[in-house]
Amino acid sequence: MSTALIMIDIQNDYFPNGRMELSNPGQAADNAANVLDWFRQNNKENIFHVHHIANDSSLGFFLPNTEGVNVHETVLPSEDEQTITKRAPNSFFNTELESKLKEKGITKLVVVGMMTHMCIDATVRNAVELGFDTTLIEDACATRSLSYRDKVVPADEVHYAFVSALNDMYANAITTEDFLQQEADTILNN
Repeated sequence: MSTALIMIDIQNDYFPNGRMELSNPGQAADNAANVLDWFRQNNKENIFHVHHIANDSSLGFFLPNTEGVNVHETVLPSEDEQTITKRAPNSFFNTELESKLKEKGITKLVVVGMMTHMCIDATVRNAVELGFDTTLIEDACATRSLSYRDKVVPADEVHYAFVSALNDMYANAITTEDFLQQEADTILNN
């Protein structure tokens, strides 16, 4: 099959008591786990887990040798699933992800993970520029509120602004339910 699942940064620091807690990471992780389970049953050879490890402690999270850098228990990789380490928001930047996908003849990606406004956005945009047909499972992603000067943008508005910007031009944005009920077979068989 020419479709791969890309699981991005579903790591402990994004969950309650982590160093960069997101809004509703548990629900997003549960949805990502449902998509992961589907791939494990239908396309297990094309699952890629991408994890961020900070190069610089000033980032404040995903620090090496901390509990926060570990993958959340909801979506732990199995032994036969590939793991890619990244050190920048874009999962393709200075990693082996692109070459591993091309080695397998992958042309389509299904993307889930964290943070919508950062690593998901950077990875999806780059995936399309590299020629991959990309589906974004939007409710299997999470983000946080952002601020600029005296303006605070709530997490759900940040999330939907980025999903809206990616939809159509860069990805087909759908829900987990839509993926599991309708799109999965279409994505794999087209």
